[in-house]
Amino acid sequence: MCEHYVARSPEPFRLDELWAFTERLERFGLAGFGWGAAWIGADGKLASYLDVRAFRDDPGRETVGRTETTSALVHLRRPSRLSTLGLADTQPFDDPAGRFSFSHNGDLRNYKAHRGRYRDAGRLRGRADTEVGARWLEDAWHADEPVAHLLGALHDTFGGQANLAVLTGGGDAHHYAGNGENPVFTFRLGEIGLAGTGIYSLDRSLFKFVAPGATARRLVPIRRTVSLDPEGRPTVA
Repeated sequence: MCEHYVARSPEPFRLDELWAFTERLERFGLAGFGWGAAWIGADGKLASYLDVRAFRDDPGRETVGRTETTSALVHLRRPSRLSTLGLADTQPFDDPAGRFSFSHNGDLRNYKAHRGRYRDAGRLRGRADTEVGARWLEDAWHADEPVAHLLGALHDTFGGQANLAVLTGGGDAHHYAGNGENPVFTFRLGEIGLAGTGIYSLDRSLFKFVAPGATARRLVPIRRTVSLDPEGRPTVA
């Protein structure tokens, strides 16, 4: 029941340029049980931040908001199982090798079939289905494999209602639309291009309540991946 988005711009922007939008996304969506963000830092590497408080209640967002970047991923959490509340299950999940950061909205139905081997290998810290999906993506990741293919394969493997977001170590931003209960849209807020979830409303209420000033609004077809180019423009595969 989470909400999340990826963002990309040709020029560096402060993350807090998106904070008013993010606060409304949490308010009108179904989130408020922790949040996290990943971005490309000044050193050209992935950096991230996690907190178990709601975005609106976390003073740490002010410090994070002063960060400048050209690509980011933000996740607002509302877990399907409240027993998984905790920092270990807060998203996004960073690849230990620094290749990507990953988040998920919905449910990965068959996660239990894969959980055992990752647990036995000592690769799990929490109990949520998303972490199992992140470990699968780590193993499947290949530099010459399009991210759109990998996200489609992840959804085929686990099933369920699943929107998936990835920010790569090179700054590429991708969002897979696989949750029929929560559509994915692309749009622009000023010079920043975004792809994100639509507050669990099967219409365009996202643009009434959360992003009324958005331009270039488009619905991403189900089971397709949208990628934001360096200008923040979307391409669907």
